[in-house]
Amino acid sequence: MTNRHELTPSDILPWAEYAKDRAEHRRRITAIKRNRRVEVGPFVTFYFESFDTMWLQVQEMLHIEKGGPAQIADELAAYNPLIPKGRELVATFMIEIDDPLRRARVLSGLGGVEETAFIEVGGERVAARAEEDQDRTTAEGKASSVQFVHFPFTDAQVAAFREPNTRVILGLTHPNYSHMAVLSEATRAALAEDFA
Repeated sequence: MTNRHELTPSDILPWAEYAKDRAEHRRRITAIKRNRRVEVGPFVTFYFESFDTMWLQVQEMLHIEKGGPAQIADELAAYNPLIPKGRELVATFMIEIDDPLRRARVLSGLGGVEETAFIEVGGERVAARAEEDQDRTTAEGKASSVQFVHFPFTDAQVAAFREPNTRVILGLTHPNYSHMAVLSEATRAALAEDFA
């Protein structure tokens, strides 16, 4: 795992070089992601981001869209905010419902869900702060199926989170979606590395 807080153009491999080892890069990051994924309730999955996960995301966008060097600045601007900055955890959470009619119905009642996410550690609750690049709830109260949140920690909360076998709870308290999950020890340990 890489403990850096920002991707730069020099981190990005040229298209041909990335393409040559793409399968290996994807395998390596998939192994990292395994302990950074948490299901909360029946429809929501949190994917905790890192330098490595965002590096892969940028490389994949460049690989698929083939925008070349001109595309790099836009991708870095889009994905650098999702790399933890040392005293926070950052997650993408997805509301995943296969049936389109049910998905539309559920999302229409989840406006503001991103503002109800929390992590509880050491008896203290860390409230999520939604990514501010755009509003992901419509004026009609419909939530986007993809949300981006930051969990800002104090030094004491970081210390508690780093303690092996500490109980850490991730949850949502929306009136229409109130669920919690206890992080596995492997997930807690993996996420504790983000505090650097």
